[in-house]
Amino acid sequence: MTMKRVTPKLAPSILSADFAILGQQLKNCETAGAEYIHVDVMDGQFVPNITFGLPIVEASKRSTTVPLDVHLIITQPERFLKDFAETGADMLTVPVEATLHPHRTLEAIKELGKLSGLAVSPLTPLQVVRDALEYLDLDRILVMSVNPGFGGQVFIESSIQRLQTIKTWRDDLRPSCEIGVDGGIHEGTIQRAYEAGADVLIAGSAIFNDKASITANMKNLRAKLA
Repeated sequence: MTMKRVTPKLAPSILSADFAILGQQLKNCETAGAEYIHVDVMDGQFVPNITFGLPIVEASKRSTTVPLDVHLIITQPERFLKDFAETGADMLTVPVEATLHPHRTLEAIKELGKLSGLAVSPLTPLQVVRDALEYLDLDRILVMSVNPGFGGQVFIESSIQRLQTIKTWRDDLRPSCEIGVDGGIHEGTIQRAYEAGADVLIAGSAIFNDKASITANMKNLRAKLA
């Protein structure tokens, strides 16, 4: 099935933001036209890093009207779905490898009235994604193009083929489901990731850095997608 591509969406990841001025940076992202704000919650168990939790999500919600995509990169994320939903998450994305019962977890997110996302790490077989698309009304499949846990990593080239495969399945089985990509997205990789199938491009250090303003960085990324 051939589908017309939707306009790509940019989602700044606050993992690379300056937390001393987080509120202002989120306002800048909103002014620059961000479609989502991506929030990586890590627990130091599922991945070897600890980031932030409920207070940052709550503060982010007060600082912007852009939908918050909260990525629960934690062991058994189903334990905290209700907490993050009530704190301000608009979308809850869970790693397929972190939850014992992905179907049940995604259904629980829907029952909370939130958009659901299923993330898949670089070496996880993709068959689980195809099965999820066929049996669940997913809002997003998130392809991790780096190993989750840290910002600023190098894009894994095999992610291009994985995006292409998932796009073929998505177009056939669940056309309404978005495909996101997270990890190593910058001026040199964003166009290829979009052409391979990503609808939502998540970027951290390419947007939050000292080289240029958030507005200028987002404009440069969009120019690569034009």
